[in-house]
Amino acid sequence: MSLEMDGQRRIDVVMNALSSAIKQMVFRSTKGSRISSRYRLAILTYSDQVYDILGGIRSIDEFAQTGTLPSLSPMKFTDTAKAFEYAEKLLEAELPHMQDCPAPLICHMTDGAHTGADPEPIVKRIMQMSVPDGNVLVENIFISDSILNQPIENVKTWKGVTADTVFNHDVANKLRNMSSVLPESYRDMMTESSYALKAGAFMLLPGTSAELVSLGFQMSAATPVMKY
Repeated sequence: MSLEMDGQRRIDVVMNALSSAIKQMVFRSTKGSRISSRYRLAILTYSDQVYDILGGIRSIDEFAQTGTLPSLSPMKFTDTAKAFEYAEKLLEAELPHMQDCPAPLICHMTDGAHTGADPEPIVKRIMQMSVPDGNVLVENIFISDSILNQPIENVKTWKGVTADTVFNHDVANKLRNMSSVLPESYRDMMTESSYALKAGAFMLLPGTSAELVSLGFQMSAATPVMKY
């Protein structure tokens, strides 16, 4: 995460994209001068340990009152399984209170292979967890300069990662197995924002540029409004 991307450190690209996504959440939750608790948010970082940045799950109005994001630093180890185990426990406690809410979404970012146990079985368990709206969604952003055979020249016209996408990196194949298929309601919202992700695309973003990292966070912030 200390390497450069588009003239910035990768960690700084991530922080800028995360900050923009949270601002979008606040905007979508604001009516007049009041911020509703439309979103509930947790932020975890991990190396060989998991660090709960917000101290659990917080509503977006709580977060807006507390101030800005803390600074993050690149870390050496990548115990992805431990991070997903922590997320699984958070969800187990939270899901009983989310029965009338859109399905939760985990947005996971990495720039390399995991160094601990295999995270895939844990992710598969998480993807089987559900609320009436649907199963928990898992999105992955793989920050790498060499994930695809051909570079993405135009993010707006890119069709997304599909089952036929060929990768240059085994980690990307692993992450595709750990990614949900993009729901049609999300795809419709991204289409309204002039993106061209095709039906059946996976929630896996090759973070080869700041724009693609930003797209991943936009996707995670664009929770559809439930209609009854």
